[in-house]
Amino acid sequence: MKNKLGCKIPRLRLDATSYGKLHRQILERDGWRCQACGSMRNLQVHHLKLRSRSGGDAEQNLITLCQDRGDHPTDSA
Repeated sequence: MKNKLGCKIPRLRLDATSYGKLHRQILERDGWRCQACGSMRNLQVHHLKLRSRSGGDAEQNLITLCQDRGDHPTDSA
């Protein structure tokens, strides 16, 4: 991701402890349910914009999905 001047914008990448806390916050925010199907089993937290595509660990870039839904990419860009 680049700003108007063409310089790279650093993405947020948390350490393991901070990411663990954020992971739980995302699960709680999403009501411990898959946001695609409503399941409460085999939940995972996924990046909407993948890290490999400059997606960061910001709360607005994370979503709770079940294992079945998480196996399919959520980033279509």
